[in-house]
Amino acid sequence: MAVRLAIACDHGGFHLKQALVQALAGQGIDIVDLGVGSPDPVDYPDVARTLTEAILRKEADFGLLLCGTGIGVSIAANRRPGIRAALCTDPYTARMSREHNDANVLCLGGRVVGPGLAEEIVRAFLAAGFAGGRHARRIQKLDPP
Repeated sequence: MAVRLAIACDHGGFHLKQALVQALAGQGIDIVDLGVGSPDPVDYPDVARTLTEAILRKEADFGLLLCGTGIGVSIAANRRPGIRAALCTDPYTARMSREHNDANVLCLGGRVVGPGLAEEIVRAFLAAGFAGGRHARRIQKLDPP
């Protein structure tokens, strides 16, 4: 079964999003493109809200948010209970964000990483699984009942 990956960006991540959609399509990844559709300026909190709502409604398995640095979208996404967004700049941190933190949203900076490295980071994120164990106790503390 294909992994459903919701992807959204602001203007700073537009070109990287376009490259990633093209690179990942048809490779066992079902892309749910939530925009934006042009490099015209938009506000990153709005983009993050659109994507996180899709994740919380289970319209996708994971999310990928992009802005210029990845910082803005990661801050905005992490304000939502149930979202664990990780800003990653290499495959190792992407893998660890899944294994130790059960991250469900990957954040990248369109002005920070190039398309080749970004594709490696996304693949590492999607290939990893949550390790559970001692990490599960910590994750439960993030969103207590």
